[in-house]
Amino acid sequence: MTVSLEYTDSGGQGEPLVIVHGLLGSADNWRSHVKQWSGERRVIALDLRNHGRSPHAEGMDYDQMAEDVAAVMDRCGVTRGHLLGHSMGGKVVMTLARLHPELVASLIVADIAPVAYEHRHDSVFSALRRVEQGEPTDRREADALMAEVIDDKPTRMFLATNLVRDDDRVLRLRVNLDAIEAGYGQIMAPPGGEGSIDVPTLVLRGSRSDYVADDLLESLRAVLPRAEVKTLDAGHWLHTERAQEFQEQVAEFLASLDD
Repeated sequence: MTVSLEYTDSGGQGEPLVIVHGLLGSADNWRSHVKQWSGERRVIALDLRNHGRSPHAEGMDYDQMAEDVAAVMDRCGVTRGHLLGHSMGGKVVMTLARLHPELVASLIVADIAPVAYEHRHDSVFSALRRVEQGEPTDRREADALMAEVIDDKPTRMFLATNLVRDDDRVLRLRVNLDAIEAGYGQIMAPPGGEGSIDVPTLVLRGSRSDYVADDLLESLRAVLPRAEVKTLDAGHWLHTERAQEFQEQVAEFLASLDD
């Protein structure tokens, strides 16, 4: 069943840029990018199911999530757009391009390849469960709980974007962690659909990330034969670590398609 996702829409004419966040992210993580790009074009940023402000629902497979995004495009009157996806969101937009090629003018894929990955988020889930069980009332306390299993401060700061206060002033998770953990095997699987995707494609990868390592480029190009691969001096969260460069690369790519 399709989930009615929450989204922001800058408004404007022409083929929009549709932004799809990664695992445990949200549209909020992209606000500065939306502000930058909306000066040139319409930008839609959405919260996937079980993330951000969107409804909670069972199932995290890529066909389901791609249909959710297609429904947002339909609600916004978008018949064709440029799709940007980071990590899990990159697999979502690849799936959408396979299932509904008529909707996709181009793809921008940030630090993900169309392959299955090993499980790698045990510490992340453990950290969030500690916050859930500890019921912190301030962010310092929440950070201390996550620090019991995650040393990396930027990772903890990213995870903290999923915390909101309830009526009792307790910080609660707004993500549906139960559904995400139950669907984790689906999240780590390859994108849905079949065949290669014949649209202009920009792949941005981080030099300090192994998500799009050199040995995965053959598999990537089998699915994205028109991919232009560029490497930023960053880890997996390259859109935050190298925000300005990331924005410039995306703007340059889209401008080349407008010529």
